[in-house]
Amino acid sequence: MTAFDAIVDTLFADPNIGREAVYIADGGAPVLIHVVSRQADAITDFADARLWSETTRIDLRVADVANPRPGDRLEIDGDAFLIHGEPVRDRERLVWTVDLRPA
Repeated sequence: MTAFDAIVDTLFADPNIGREAVYIADGGAPVLIHVVSRQADAITDFADARLWSETTRIDLRVADVANPRPGDRLEIDGDAFLIHGEPVRDRERLVWTVDLRPA
């Protein structure tokens, strides 16, 4: 385990940062994992306009979810979400960032 692995594990396990969630791959069994919520707003340029939209983004540890796919389901605090779009891994290949939409 590298220092980066240990730091990521600590951040996701911290109750002030990480949250428990249930991950359900398409056709798979539910798995209890920890996520870090981002829920940032997004500003998108379209021609001369700038569009603002609320987004729900979370980080998943690669150790918990090896291959998240669009359409996989996450349940966080009783709310259900589906992964929307392609997940993106960080430079160290330890964390996935996924966009969610309500299920």
